[in-house]
Amino acid sequence: MKPFMDADFLLSTPTAKTLYHQFAKEMPIVDYHCHVSPREIYEDKHFENITQVWLYGDHYKWRVMRSNGVGEHYITGDASDREKFQKFAEALPRAIGNPMYHWCHLELKTFFGYEGILNADTAEEVWQLTSEVLHRENMGVRGLINMSNVAFIGTTDDPVDSLEWHEKLAADPSFKTVVAPTFRPDKAINIDKDGWLAYIEQLGKVTGKAICTVKALKEALALRMNHFNQHGCRASDHGLDHTVYVPADPDTVQAIMEKALDGQTVTDREADIFKTELLVFCAQAYKYLGWVMQLHYNALRNPNSRMFKALGPDTGYDCIGPYNGQAALAQFLNALDRTNELPRTILYSLDPNDNAAIGTLIGAFQGPDVPGKIQHGSAWWFNDNKQGMFDQMISLANLGLLGNFVGMLTDSRSFLSYTRHEYFRRILCELIGSWVENGEYPHDEKTLETLVRDICYNNAKRYFAWREKE
Repeated sequence: MKPFMDADFLLSTPTAKTLYHQFAKEMPIVDYHCHVSPREIYEDKHFENITQVWLYGDHYKWRVMRSNGVGEHYITGDASDREKFQKFAEALPRAIGNPMYHWCHLELKTFFGYEGILNADTAEEVWQLTSEVLHRENMGVRGLINMSNVAFIGTTDDPVDSLEWHEKLAADPSFKTVVAPTFRPDKAINIDKDGWLAYIEQLGKVTGKAICTVKALKEALALRMNHFNQHGCRASDHGLDHTVYVPADPDTVQAIMEKALDGQTVTDREADIFKTELLVFCAQAYKYLGWVMQLHYNALRNPNSRMFKALGPDTGYDCIGPYNGQAALAQFLNALDRTNELPRTILYSLDPNDNAAIGTLIGAFQGPDVPGKIQHGSAWWFNDNKQGMFDQMISLANLGLLGNFVGMLTDSRSFLSYTRHEYFRRILCELIGSWVENGEYPHDEKTLETLVRDICYNNAKRYFAWREKE
């Protein structure tokens, strides 16, 4: 029997072990899409206990607790941090086969040196150890980032953000990790969502524009893009319920916007027309700026109306959406490619059934800008588990070039989540190692080293092309 999570965790062949330990393990991390706070990085925030760094805002862990029948009082309620941690520790042993079980123990081992197993009986031991370690001087946010060898962090930022914390980080010579903003204009584009009208007013105040026309909205977004570009932005990100492409003439788009500005509800088709106009405009601007465009889609948001009313959005109640937008996505990419305005693009579908569709679609729009110009994004959200990562990479390998893949991201709000890159790298090396051991790829160590190092770091470094701090 193999020991739990030993040095060769997830590595079953000699080739896989060599690839991981000699080539993948020490490569820097490019966390190009996440939701951590730049302010907390600049201020080097310290945490009082494991609950603050683990359970605050972590929807994955909340879902584990809810699935174990834990009341909301111990999840998002006013129970003490110690009580919340105890409830999570009691639930975790039930998570066999869930990546959360692996992630938690990787984090405990990597950051706290804990070699044991977290459960109801060991919770106090883990609480005491982690509390002691977290109070050490080097265990603030910056220390966690440095321990993880993170070279680049792409945060997720609203167009109205001042980016003051990014500016301060860029000017701080003591912190070498590049922290870049990512432009996320969802609130401006989602004309059918609650709060759109109030957001347009806010955007107008920030840009000094009266936004009463589509033209004025585009000008306001362009001003904010320039602001982001001046602060080192290398990418945008769009969270779409589903992909859209319903082009219309300017007068039609303007009439839809006027309807929404008047407080009226727009139809689904009208919303898709408006979103198409804004998405095309943004993509054209990204191409000019040299940014990467990320499209996350097929998420069904807030299906539980009772809990949405109680807790609001982004609290762990989303799921995979029932959408098939491949044709619309192809038309969208084609409209941009036709005028040579298609930026480097990463596609992430929350529906794993879309893997092959994405794999074939990206092959239709590759170009000479950079190897793998159009990317099949890493297994996202509900798919970033062992099987989901295998499935995504095998599909990409079957239909495209796995060697040009830009690799893993955390998509996390936690500064302990960098171990997800280790998890991915072990799975990557296990996959490639299995092909070599099975005689499906030559045991050419030089080529294998290049492939592994590229997927772990070099491809993303080239793809996002950030400027190093001096």
